[in-house]
Amino acid sequence: MAPSVMEASRSTLGFSRAAFDRVTTKGARNRQLCTRARKSPGRQSPIVPCAVRADEKLGKGKEDKQENVLQILVQKPFPFSAPSETVKGFLGGLSAAAFALSLVTALPEDAIGQTSFRLTPTESGTVNLFKRNTPSVVYVTNLAVRRDQFTLDVINYPQGTGSGFIWDTKGHIVTNYHVIRNASDLQVTLQDQSVYNAKIVGFDEDKDVAVLQVDAPKENLLPVTLTASDALQVGQQVYAIGNPFGLDHTLTTGIISGLNREIASSNSGRPIQNVIQTDAAINPGNSGGPLLNSAGNLIGVNTAIYSASGTSSGVGFAIPSDTVAGIVNQIIEFGRVTRPIIGISFAPDVSVEQLGLKGVLVLDATPGGPAARAGVQTTKRDRYGRLLLGDIITGINEEAVKNSSDLYRILDRCQVGQVVDLQVLRGDGAVKLPIQLDDAPSRQGITIPQS
Repeated sequence: MAPSVMEASRSTLGFSRAAFDRVTTKGARNRQLCTRARKSPGRQSPIVPCAVRADEKLGKGKEDKQENVLQILVQKPFPFSAPSETVKGFLGGLSAAAFALSLVTALPEDAIGQTSFRLTPTESGTVNLFKRNTPSVVYVTNLAVRRDQFTLDVINYPQGTGSGFIWDTKGHIVTNYHVIRNASDLQVTLQDQSVYNAKIVGFDEDKDVAVLQVDAPKENLLPVTLTASDALQVGQQVYAIGNPFGLDHTLTTGIISGLNREIASSNSGRPIQNVIQTDAAINPGNSGGPLLNSAGNLIGVNTAIYSASGTSSGVGFAIPSDTVAGIVNQIIEFGRVTRPIIGISFAPDVSVEQLGLKGVLVLDATPGGPAARAGVQTTKRDRYGRLLLGDIITGINEEAVKNSSDLYRILDRCQVGQVVDLQVLRGDGAVKLPIQLDDAPSRQGITIPQS
């Protein structure tokens, strides 16, 4: 039995049966739509106008557009006497494919784009979060004074960059202390690329927090929205916005990998408690930028990473917003942070461990300080050069002190002027000493020239 016209055209074109069926079925469907459109002019369809125009090009008034194309093509001269059934089948299949293709190519560009690039709800939420919070993130440039070796002119030379965010409409900017450390001048760049000279309001090097201020119009200052960090949970989605490697306003995402971590301040070595651990990519330049929850609210300040190479290894740390808020409010109100001290210097923890003891070994006491006034004994050498160990602090207010981290943690919960009971190991016996805590001396040693 001879093959049908359509089967012959399929074989000639080299289409698979499934692909050919899709093209011919779509062509038949489009012809039905065209016929309905002419019979019911009031009905609208997004593809009918295109299909109608395509039909008009093929031949107006013909019911079978495929046959019309076939007739037009067959009337053309061929190198042989008459078109065979195979040629007719080829031309018929070709007209159906061309007709279907004309409908697709005639679709509006915006309709095609909406179909191809529609965002998922999760993607839309992330995009909106970034757009809302980007105006609150700033670029901080640390400038140092250098003398040109050829002209001997004094110039401001960029020695580092970091991130920060707008705290309020008064121009207060929050960042990390290590971002502005050793600066002779500071510049803050907003999202609209406007640059302002910044002055330092105050800082807390123990917690790695600094507050700057810029004189910018209020309409350019969009503060972040603060939220509590005490209810965070491991696995919660987080977003970090910053300027890694100088690439301003970069968004990275991740989850909270851990809570209540403790890291040492890179400035003073004092431990920072309750730190948030995240796997969101944090790289050099992200320091001082905000860590946000899925609602776009501030839950922490990106401050450090755990990495052997200096780039992100999936272990980043952020100071929780509750800690930051307390520090920033003190700095804005008083210009500094009040923190109680007992006025001692102590030995490294490893030295005490080598002695087989637990506690904090007192090396020296500040003259006139709390420890000196309470009679705390310091480490000395006798006339023969032998080392005489000083008091070893083992507790405060009956709370055990096993190392320097414990000591700092307890003092952070105390108030300046408060009297506490200091338990020390002196020789072979335990001694309890009442001691009144003093305020830590101000270390606001950076002076920024004002322009």
